[in-house]
Formats: sequence, structure tokens, C-alpha cells
Amino acid sequence: MENWAEIRRRVLVDGLSRRAACRAYGIHWKTLKKILTHAEPPGYRRTRPHRTSILEPLLPVVHQILKDDRKAPRKQRHTAVRIYRRLRDEHGYGGGLTVVKDAVRAWRGRNAEVFVPLAHRPGEAQADFGEAEVTLDGRPAKVAVFVMTLPYSDALFCCAFPRECTEAFLEGHVRAFAFFGGVPRRISYDNLKIAVAKIVGSRQRKVTGEFHRLASHHLFEAHFCLVRRPNEKGHVETLVGYARRNFLVPVPCLRDGLGGLNARLEADCRADLARRLRGKPATKAELLAEERAALLPLPAEAFTAARVEQPHADSLSLVRFDTNDYSVPTEFAHGRVTVIGTVDAVRIAVGDRVVAVHRRSWGREGVFYDPVHYLALLERKPGALDFAAPPAGWELPVCFGVLRRRLEAEFGGPGTRQFIKVLRLLEGASLPELARAIERALELGTADADAVRLILEHRRERPAGLFCLDGRPHLKLVGVPAPDLSAYASLTAGVAP
Repeated sequence: MENWAEIRRRVLVDGLSRRAACRAYGIHWKTLKKILTHAEPPGYRRTRPHRTSILEPLLPVVHQILKDDRKAPRKQRHTAVRIYRRLRDEHGYGGGLTVVKDAVRAWRGRNAEVFVPLAHRPGEAQADFGEAEVTLDGRPAKVAVFVMTLPYSDALFCCAFPRECTEAFLEGHVRAFAFFGGVPRRISYDNLKIAVAKIVGSRQRKVTGEFHRLASHHLFEAHFCLVRRPNEKGHVETLVGYARRNFLVPVPCLRDGLGGLNARLEADCRADLARRLRGKPATKAELLAEERAALLPLPAEAFTAARVEQPHADSLSLVRFDTNDYSVPTEFAHGRVTVIGTVDAVRIAVGDRVVAVHRRSWGREGVFYDPVHYLALLERKPGALDFAAPPAGWELPVCFGVLRRRLEAEFGGPGTRQFIKVLRLLEGASLPELARAIERALELGTADADAVRLILEHRRERPAGLFCLDGRPHLKLVGVPAPDLSAYASLTAGVAP
């Protein structure tokens, strides 16, 4: 009441009568009595006991429903409206919806979880994957965003991958460690399947082979959150959203894959180091420089961020990896091979020798041929050259077609085999090198596989250069006696030595 203090002063100090005060201010005498009794408005006070609600007998039912909801999936829990309908249909409740809403709100307020603020020591990190929308080659697509943070300095690193998978998880760590300038001593994770093969206790985890290889190489300690307790790594959970809102808005339009986007994301993370957060004594960059003293050094030997599998090559000389088929030379068909899949390439090895390298495909059920892998087989079956799938769509320079026509015109049917022999030179030479050799052979008027091979080998020879003694003064003191060439004089005289 605005005039509370004024009324008290005029009556209690200035001597205004109570009757005059009621008349002057238009208030009831009971109101005046309350004003004079209390120094400030006392607020509403209940004078009789609260009437028992019609919902009172059913409150245990409401509370039990809400308790059971804690074990239910988050998206399939009761709303207040659903509880009201169940009470009405199953228990004959005749009250209103508002009373039920008030009861649900009160119970949730009393039972809401309270979290303990965590102290973050230098050298500790948190990692997680998020999801974001991009426009890739004119079409909308989803990408997996790997995020690692150092809560002490609040330094953030993120990069995007086509999909959340083992090789993306490993590559994300390698790039993050390089960005921070060291390896965190302890990293917290969710129980993601990429890292956890089996949960064997509250905190015990049996990790996957690839995660074990990553941790053993970099020597960090892994900490896994309790099941359904992502708040244990709430710092990275928050920064996943921060990166998405600040680094990926507006939606990126990509034309050349994710390379350009990742370069931009790294630049954004570096620029973010200039920020100073509320409550922090310095900028992120200054705190990160301080925190580097607590990080482990980067390993001297580079880590191969790859998923390794050992499938069999089938009768078509194809190897399946991540639902796609990749070719290997036909000599390795029906044999076991080792596939090393990274985010950029698929390498296929037999023993310690890499026999095939393909660009990584992130699609599904694709088939990727290298025509060179099938040339040895086509040399034995030259009639299949124009009908085989691997060479289909193989864009060769014009000189290859000219050479084939000349060979087939000169040798007839065997000319196709001769042409395949020329193609087999690609097993040890690049396409531009072989094209130049073929062009030279055509200029000389020869159409023969051996001639092309000799021209190629001749062009690849390099003359011996002079050995420079600069910077090697000790070699100038070495004396080499002149050779005795008298024995060769007999060659000019025609007499045997």
C-alpha cells in the first residue's frame, strides 16, 4: 500500500485522529488498525485451515507414476494431462486438470536432481560427438562433429566427419592433440560403442581394440561416465551446442567435401581462444599456455588413425569394407587381405606390402574398381576387354585409342592382347608417363608393345650427376690411383692380351 508509511506517521507522530485518517484516506477502521500495528504490510494470512483437496486421496498414485517414469524412456514419460486422464479413467477422479498439474509440478520441484559443481584440474579433457546439418553438393546432409575440450582453460577443438565411426573417432583425437599441443592426462567419455565393447561394472569397461591402441599410444587415462549420466562430462555437452550455434550457422554449403569446412572450424577454434569467460582470470589462450605444462608430450611416432579388418577377397577380386567393395589385383583373389581404412583412403595390404589404394567412399553398397588390377587377367582373356566392368568409363588419352587401332590393324585379333600388354605398363608407370611414350612411338611409326616399353624405360633413365664435394673437406684428402688401361690396347691391335 503506497500510503502505509504516511498514514502511520500522521496518526502516530502528527496526532491525526483515527476517524479523520479513515475519512481522509478512504479506508476501513480495521485496515487502519492493521497499519498502525505493523511497520510494513504483513501480507495475506490464512485465518482458517486449508480445505482438503479432492486429489488428496490419489496423491500416492500420482507420486508412484512419477517415480516409475524415472526408469522409462525420456520421450515416453507421463505428462500432467496423461496422469489426469488415467486418474479419471482408472480411479474415478472427478476434479479438474489444474489441481493435477499443481501436484505434478510440486512433486517434480521437490525431487529434481541437484548437481555438485565440479573442479577441473589442468590436463583433463572431455570428448563427445555431436550432429549438424550441412549442404553437401547441393543436397542437405548430416555430419558428425567431434568435439574435445579442456575444461580448465575452456579451450575447444572440433572437426566434422561424414559419419560417427571408429576411424573418425581416432582421427578426431589425433587432430585435437595437435591443436592443443599435447595429450590430456585424463579424458572423459560417454559409453559409446566405438570405445566400449562391454560394460562390466559401475565404472569398469572392456574397451575395443582400436581404443586400446589409441590410449596405449598416447598414454592417457580414460574415464567413462555412469550409464545415463552425461552430466559427468557436462562441459563438452555444453560446448557441442556452442560450436553448432556459433561455428555452423548459417548452414555451411560445401562443394569440395569436408576439407574446407574443417579448415574453417579449426580457424574458428583458434579465434575462440581470444575470449575471456566470466569468472576466469585470463583469456582462453593464456590459460591454455599455462595448461600445456600439465599435458603429456605428443608421441614421437605418428599414430595411424585407422580401422583394420582382415576380410577375404572374392572371386571377382573385390574386398568388402564398410559395406563397399574395393578391387585388388587379381593375383590376390580368394585370399585373405588386410584392410586399413582411414577417413580419406582405403589401403589393402597382403603381408607387409600395400597392393591397392582407393579413395574412401562414405556411401553404401558401392563398387570401386581400379582397371589396372584386372589387366593381367584380361591379357589371358582379351576378348573380355570391351565387356568387362572395371575398364568401363576408363578415360584414357586419345593416343591409346590410336595405338589400339594400329595394333589390331597390323596383328588382327592378337593386336588386342598387344594393346593390353601396353596397358600393363601402368602397373609400374603413371598414366602421363605412358601416354608420352605412346605418343613418341606413334611419331616413330612403330606399333609394338616392346617398343613402347623401351621408350618408357629410356625416358625414365637419368644420367649420372657429378658428386659435389662442398661441405665434405675430408673427401678431398682421399687419393684414387689412376687405372691401368694398357690391357685395352690389344683391342685396337686385334691381339689377345
